[in-house]
Amino acid sequence: MNAKLLKFGMNIWPPFLGAGIKVHNISADYKSASVSLKMGFLNTNVSGVHFGGSLFAMTDPFFMIMVQHNLGKDYIVWDRAAKIDFIKPGKGRVKASFDIAHDQIEEIKLSAEAGEKVFKDFTVEVKNQLGEVVASIVKTLYIRKKRPDNN
Repeated sequence: MNAKLLKFGMNIWPPFLGAGIKVHNISADYKSASVSLKMGFLNTNVSGVHFGGSLFAMTDPFFMIMVQHNLGKDYIVWDRAAKIDFIKPGKGRVKASFDIAHDQIEEIKLSAEAGEKVFKDFTVEVKNQLGEVVASIVKTLYIRKKRPDNN
């Protein structure tokens, strides 16, 4: 899928739209992306800061989509696990940038070549307007090369 079309679709997708999440960029090669989350009535918790679920949601699909696109149709890529560490209260607009290096993709291909399961961690930081880390999220992806019978 074209990265610009995906960006458009994600920006009108109800879970993102309702939470105040905006996708600013998905690179044409699917190796980088950036999103932001504006603070509003629907994503503020009882303490007056960003709701943790919204902080997580803004980061949820990107690594899986980016890795799947870079590996191609011969691979299965699923989210396996996630961990979020809340570093400090988030207020105002917060941002996250995702990057995948060519070397990471090549390492995954090499590890998955024999058809074995590969579990790969990717980390993204959510930062406030001052560049301070609000939350750190680790996404663990399950990756496997498809078998000849497509299972």
